[in-house]
Amino acid sequence: MRIPWAAGPDGNLWFTELGSIGRITTMGKISEFFLPTSEEFPFNITAGPDGNVWFAETGTNNGPSKLGRVTPQGQISEFTLPHYLLNSITSGPDGALWFTEGQFNGTGKIGRVTTAGQISEFPLPTPGSSPGSITTGPDRALWFTESHSNGTGKIGQLV
Repeated sequence: MRIPWAAGPDGNLWFTELGSIGRITTMGKISEFFLPTSEEFPFNITAGPDGNVWFAETGTNNGPSKLGRVTPQGQISEFTLPHYLLNSITSGPDGALWFTEGQFNGTGKIGRVTTAGQISEFPLPTPGSSPGSITTGPDRALWFTESHSNGTGKIGQLV
């Protein structure tokens, strides 16, 4: 199983595993911070513009997905999303975090969350498509992938 990890704004490495977020210093000291629901699986993680680490968390038993934030001291906050298939999260050029979110019916959205937890969602440009990953490019634009049920795929840009 792939364990996502990212360099944190605090100079440590952060990783996800079932029911927790982990931190490892460059000297090898490991700390774990447990999620409120132990069955949750955080699967994507990124350094946030606010000095915290943010992660994407799948829902359990068809429950909603969540975005999570963990401080360098290990305090965890979670923000519930209205849909189920959270795919990716990245720190955006505007000081917010951006994520991709699918639904079981094959449609998806791109979302934005401020560091205060305010969530906005936007439809994908291609109707009936599902988003994949999202990242901030060297041009400071947001780039994302999307795939359609007919097997075609696209790379899109938000400016």
